[in-house]
Amino acid sequence: MLREKTRELMPSQDNGGVPFALFAGMKMLTTLLLFAIATAALAQQPAGKSAIASGRTAAVVSEVVAAQVMLDRAGFSPGEIDGQAGDNLKRAATAFQRSTKLTESGQVDQQTWERLADVTGRQPPLVEYQIRDADVAGPFTPSIPADLVEQSKLDTLGYQTPLEAIAERFHASPQLLQGLNPGQAFSAAGQTILVPNVNPFELPQPAPTDKQSLGRGQGVRRRPVGTSGTSGRSVTEPGFTIAVTKSTSALTVEDAGGRVVFHAPVTTGSEHDPLPIGMWKVTEVFLMPPFHYNPDLFWDANPSHSKVKIASGPNNPVGVAWIDLTKEHYGIHGTPQPSRIGHVQSHGCVRLTNWDAQRLLQWAQPGTTVVFRE
Repeated sequence: MLREKTRELMPSQDNGGVPFALFAGMKMLTTLLLFAIATAALAQQPAGKSAIASGRTAAVVSEVVAAQVMLDRAGFSPGEIDGQAGDNLKRAATAFQRSTKLTESGQVDQQTWERLADVTGRQPPLVEYQIRDADVAGPFTPSIPADLVEQSKLDTLGYQTPLEAIAERFHASPQLLQGLNPGQAFSAAGQTILVPNVNPFELPQPAPTDKQSLGRGQGVRRRPVGTSGTSGRSVTEPGFTIAVTKSTSALTVEDAGGRVVFHAPVTTGSEHDPLPIGMWKVTEVFLMPPFHYNPDLFWDANPSHSKVKIASGPNNPVGVAWIDLTKEHYGIHGTPQPSRIGHVQSHGCVRLTNWDAQRLLQWAQPGTTVVFRE
């Protein structure tokens, strides 16, 4: 049987009043899920090599992490999986409860926990993952300046480290992965680590080199404002609406009957660049786009800045995808800072984590209705 690592990852329950229900049933289920990890790990070992012999240990996972993983698997994203019982978790739980006709408390209570377990197939919250060559091959961009003009001097806006790349692949904070895998360097292929049991995020292929320069607001027809790149088309059926709600910092995809089928935290607007309340349409979708920075459109831009083009990459200002809208200068896009989603303001556009932006593409297609509401 696997040795149990006793390091407790559970954050303090004093989290600013955000409720998170803890009860014996949840703890028992978590224990069973962790036992499943151990069983799976043993079953997957090559003949003659046990998990004990390989030195692997099982983590004591908190109920918060387990809930975040299950909500993510169910399509109700808590944003970055970090083990923190904050607003993003509460809003994801509320959206799941509304969709499944449970009492909307925002608490992951016993009824919600059991429904989540049923919906997600009662899978363990953590699984073992063997680091691939691709995870550590790069190219990486170790130093990325905050200044956008300085960013334009870089050939690519890639991940800064293999740890950042692996964390984003499994929708997690680097700090959570380090806590689950103490002493792990995350630097060599073949190493086995524990990761959240979510659908792994695959980085899209970079866009081809532009044949013409596009400035923000000067794109050709069906090109997104501020970006250019590989066009992405969805094959989803019509009848879905993308809704962004300012008061809850949430994006939802709703079917024709109003049922929420996808939820994700977002960052929206600010006092200087408020979310444009109203109904819009998707014009086009672009994957791994470069960003065309126009300081005239940013209220806080450095007066010495000029228009520049910033290379594509997951740490590009708009992340891995841009969903262009009929509202000029506005779009829905990814981010280089997943830990800030749902917690800070933006320059007017709607930001999601890169993995949630990619998931949204199955519903976002030219003509899809997008509603921005209070």
